[in-house]
Amino acid sequence: MAKHKLIIDCDTGTDDAVALMLAALHPEIDLIGVTTVFGNAPLTATTANSISVLDLIGRSSIPVHAGMPRPLVRKTMPSERFFKTDTTADPHGTYLDIPRSSRQATSNRAVDWLIETYRNATEPITLMPIGPLTNIAAAVAQEPKFAEWVPRLIIMGGGHEVPNMTPSAEFNVWADPEAAASVFEAGFKDVLMVPLDATHRALVTAEQCAALGALGTPAGKATETFVTRRINSYEEMQKMDIPNSAPVHDALCVAALVEPDIITTRRHHVAVETTGTLTLGRTVVDTHFRGGKEPNAAVAFDANAQRFVDLMMEIFAKS
Repeated sequence: MAKHKLIIDCDTGTDDAVALMLAALHPEIDLIGVTTVFGNAPLTATTANSISVLDLIGRSSIPVHAGMPRPLVRKTMPSERFFKTDTTADPHGTYLDIPRSSRQATSNRAVDWLIETYRNATEPITLMPIGPLTNIAAAVAQEPKFAEWVPRLIIMGGGHEVPNMTPSAEFNVWADPEAAASVFEAGFKDVLMVPLDATHRALVTAEQCAALGALGTPAGKATETFVTRRINSYEEMQKMDIPNSAPVHDALCVAALVEPDIITTRRHHVAVETTGTLTLGRTVVDTHFRGGKEPNAAVAFDANAQRFVDLMMEIFAKS
């Protein structure tokens, strides 16, 4: 079986880190490159985190290209702390709790690299943006054929009934709503959106974290560290339905690439609100087909939580 060629576009914090490890280590995935964007942290940190995660699991040959440091339009979103450039002070915990690599990014031209990679591709390469969609929107704006060249787009972002940044919006979309709107309007032919509705159905518990750490591998131990940090944060800010658990949003996208049945999807039209005061950044999923527009995405609404954890256990046991 041919491997799934994949590029991940990310704003590496804890859940992106798990996604990167799962993609880089899965035997059915060929992770050919990583592009970074601001989001969970400033671009300097998301890039350093991405490199450090790959180095930790022995995948330093995978190139990392730094991308857009700010939203396309808005100058003050998400907030100035996400754009700071000081790489020594870390008051917001923007760097992961793993050894920080000294390796530098392969380039700081992620958008150009994406365009040229897809322009010259001879095999299908899935593009998986799991942070704000700024790099993808910039590629669409710079090269009108970009959406045509990308065979499949798997987006972690948005929420139909489940937001997390405001009462209406999920963070990745809210952080650059104009970018997200342009991506959903760009005409990508095969779009899978994995929103919070699905990721909150695939919670990882503290006990499962401990089991991942007990594998004793670099990926297993790092996942325990990252997800434990997530669980502690959720317990403090937003308790889940299952006590002492947390979603690991981005990794579910990787799982869905290799095991599509791990999520349950329906096709709908998705648009992004860019002007509303109360609804800015909301992904408007037309579940009742009231808008008169053809579906432009498969939207995940459910997930198999046990299989998700079992998959991580299987892959990380070997690393």
